Amino acid sequence: MIRVLSRAVSRKASRISSSLVLIGVLGAAAAPSYAGVFDDDEARKAILELRAKVDALQKDVSSRIDGSQQSQLDLANQIDALRQELARLRGQIELLNNAVANQEKREKDLYTDLDTRLRKLEPQQVTVDGKSGTVDQGESHAYEAAVAQFKDTDYKGAIASFQGFLRQYPDSVYAPAAQYWVGTSYYAQRDYRAAMAAEQVVVKTWPDSTRASDALLIIASSQSDSGDKKAARRTLETLISTYPDSQAAAAARDRLVSLR
Repeated sequence: MIRVLSRAVSRKASRISSSLVLIGVLGAAAAPSYAGVFDDDEARKAILELRAKVDALQKDVSSRIDGSQQSQLDLANQIDALRQELARLRGQIELLNNAVANQEKREKDLYTDLDTRLRKLEPQQVTVDGKSGTVDQGESHAYEAAVAQFKDTDYKGAIASFQGFLRQYPDSVYAPAAQYWVGTSYYAQRDYRAAMAAEQVVVKTWPDSTRASDALLIIASSQSDSGDKKAARRTLETLISTYPDSQAAAAARDRLVSLR
C-alpha cells in the first residue's frame, strides 16, 4: 500500500515537474515575444516624435522662407518707392533750377532796364549851338517836344511849350534856342510885334549865342514885312557889323541889296 502511494506521489511529482518545465520552456519562449512588442512601441513612439520634429522643422523653414520672401517683397517695394521719390525729387530740382535761371534772367533784364533808365535820368552833357552844358531827361524831353510842335506848324502850342520850358529851365543850355523859337513862332503867325519883342530878348540876354544873329535876321524880316524898310536896313547893318562871319550875316547882305 505504501509502495502504491509512493508511486502515485512520484508520478504526480513527475507531472508537476514536467508541467513546471513546460511552463518554463513556454515562458522562455514567450519572453522574446513580449520584448519584441515592447521594442516596436518604443520605435513607433520615436518615429512619431521624429516625424513631429521634422514637421515642426519644415513648418519653421517654410515660415522662414515665407518671411524671407515677404521681406524681399517689402524691400523691393521700398526700393521702388525710393526710386519714384528720387525721380520726383529730380523733377522738382529741374523745375527749381529752371525757375532760378528764369529769375536770374529777369533780374538781369530788370537791372539792365533800370540802369538804362537811370542813365537817361542822369544829367547828360550836350552841346547846343556851340555851347556845352548838362541837361536832364525832363529838360531835354520838354525842349524836343516843343520843337516837334513847331515843326508840325502848331505855332501857338509851340509858343506855350517854349515859354513853359523857359520858366522851368531859365538857365538851360537850350534857353537861347527856346527863346529864339518863341520869336520865330510869332513871326510864322505874322505877329510881327511879338516876334520882334521875343527876338530882342535873345539879342540882349545871350549876345554871344549863335542864335543872336539869327534873332536879328527875324527882327529885320518882321520890320520889312510890316512895312518899315528903313528899320529893317538898320537891323541888317547891325547884324553884319556885329556878327560878320555868321551865316545870318551872309543872308543879311543879300537882303540889303534887295531893300536898296
